[in-house]
Amino acid sequence: MTRTVRTRTRRTGRIPIGLLVPAALGLVFLVLPLVGLLVRTPWSTLPQRLTEPGVLTALRLSVQTASLATLLCLVLGIPLAWLLARVSFPGRRVVRALITVPLVLPPVVGGVALLLVFGRRGLVGSWLDSTFGITLPFTTTAVVLAEAFVAMPFLIIAVEGALRGADTRYEEAAATLGAGRWTTFTHVTLPLVAPGIAAGAVLCWARALGEFGATITFAGNYPGRTQTMPLAVYLALETDLEAAIVLSLILLTVSVVILACLRDRWISSS
Repeated sequence: MTRTVRTRTRRTGRIPIGLLVPAALGLVFLVLPLVGLLVRTPWSTLPQRLTEPGVLTALRLSVQTASLATLLCLVLGIPLAWLLARVSFPGRRVVRALITVPLVLPPVVGGVALLLVFGRRGLVGSWLDSTFGITLPFTTTAVVLAEAFVAMPFLIIAVEGALRGADTRYEEAAATLGAGRWTTFTHVTLPLVAPGIAAGAVLCWARALGEFGATITFAGNYPGRTQTMPLAVYLALETDLEAAIVLSLILLTVSVVILACLRDRWISSS
């Protein structure tokens, strides 16, 4: 015990001051805005503000659309991550670069791009409108698509990393025993990388929950239909600062609680 404490003390003593100071400043830089939000929160009127019309509607819509967007990302993103990790094909680097574009693309630009494709006069939207009478922009479905567009890279990167780090001998053993590619994928590969999938899904959900730019561009800001929590915060910020703070506090609390719970259960085990 004493030896362990001494070892930890020696390790702490060896931390270079050149790393410790910027690390501390970085922590303060990240935490201080959250502290400011908590300090300015109108705690005395918080219960009344939480029951105001529109708050629960925006929160419910945000959770629903973020969950649906995450489900869409899982269905489309896991096979894409598997292709990138396990299959060599021409242009794989280009495909990987294109997948990560939404990470650096301004969300508003992403919303404009979605409008040009899924809008009523878009590449796909005009066909959907003329053939099936389906109009996507400024609907709840548009919110899901916008959130999935900006959040899917987080899932793909996490799952591809898990697939690359997984031991392929289990898949080879399953193939040797006569299992087909699909059976190997569903019964061996997916359980093997489950922690990575869970981590990617958590990051994907959190990103979708906080999506703003692409959503307001592609889906608009209609209460009860497309107005998620970030959009409600933006609207409240122009008229009622305390309402914007309360909404921000709710969004912060939901994100931190869910991320903390899921991280302890899945991410740390990866």
